[in-house]
Amino acid sequence: KKFYISEEGEKKVRKDFLKKSSLPKILIVTQKLLTGFDAPILYCMYLDKPMRDHVLLQAIARVNRPYEDEEGLIKPCGFVLDFVGIFEKLEKALAFDSDVVTSVIKNIDVLKTLFNTYMTDVARKYLDLSRGWDDKSKERAIEYFQDKETRESFFWFYKQVQSIYDILSPDSFLRPYMDDYQSLARLYGLILNAYTDIYVDREITAKTRELLQKFTSSGDLQPPGAIHELGPRELRALKDSGSSDTSKVLNLSKLIALSSKESSNPILRLIGERAESLRQSYEDRQITTQEALVRFEELAEDFLNSDKERISLGLDENSFAILSLLKPEVKPGMEIEPDGAREINALFESFPDYRWDEKQEQLLKRKLYKLIIPLVGNKRFTDIADALLRLSRE
Repeated sequence: KKFYISEEGEKKVRKDFLKKSSLPKILIVTQKLLTGFDAPILYCMYLDKPMRDHVLLQAIARVNRPYEDEEGLIKPCGFVLDFVGIFEKLEKALAFDSDVVTSVIKNIDVLKTLFNTYMTDVARKYLDLSRGWDDKSKERAIEYFQDKETRESFFWFYKQVQSIYDILSPDSFLRPYMDDYQSLARLYGLILNAYTDIYVDREITAKTRELLQKFTSSGDLQPPGAIHELGPRELRALKDSGSSDTSKVLNLSKLIALSSKESSNPILRLIGERAESLRQSYEDRQITTQEALVRFEELAEDFLNSDKERISLGLDENSFAILSLLKPEVKPGMEIEPDGAREINALFESFPDYRWDEKQEQLLKRKLYKLIIPLVGNKRFTDIADALLRLSRE
């Protein structure tokens, strides 16, 4: 009775086990916790007694729940260490079709073989892009992944490799592959940084992050000439840098998107929407890199100078956003004046609940159409009105 735990004490142990930062880290049980105990954080199970059929399946299911947390700890699947030889004759131990069994349960040797294939065969074309790692090497890699399908194929492949690495690590089997895996992870970080606004730390697992922190610097994952703040000095530095036009386009696209998302200013949010539309056109190869760069630089200048122009026109933020949206849409020979933007803004203010009151929305639309049709014509007035309705408002 020395180690007896009361029912309440056992409940507490179970609850504490589910917390990553709490003890215990190991539970030793006999015919317990196979049902009714949901513990996705459970990574490894040691089997030291024979099991069959549904009992064995329940045990495997208990450890095989995927898990992911905000700190980058990712468990794609569980690990079962078999001390009694159950997995040597798994089909006999489980009364299921062998194809079903092998589709959900993999021997560790199978994963090692797959990892070897990935790293010695499939990874070769990617590893060739990670040699040298000076600015020219980085730009060559960034250019290679301009095509979205090529990029997404690489992202998928890297995730598969990373999942197996996480399962196998720290097995000595991995030693011959460590340099190449590190290069692959570094390339993944660079391309993710170049083409998305996703933080790399959120996409790599804790084990991979530890490896990169030990052997690379944060600058290794940044595109050449990257700036991280949108200001006049930074914009000039980017223009004068020796980085490629592609790197500049990607940097400006990402920076405008991030800066506009962080702002509640309707005009800056509008510039962010235009940048996203431009990014999509560039992604779809509808415009050249040089055209995209000119237009992104113009948007960046608009972003920096918008407040000066607004103040000089004597407009509030909402009216200035309306003016900026309508200006490129008006018919030839027409012009949207500041007073016209104020009038449209006053109309919006007279229907304060239009976003959730359908009656107000319909009345607002009818009056809005009358104001903008003379400016934009009959062809696109409904689309432009919808764009005005979507504008963020202070």
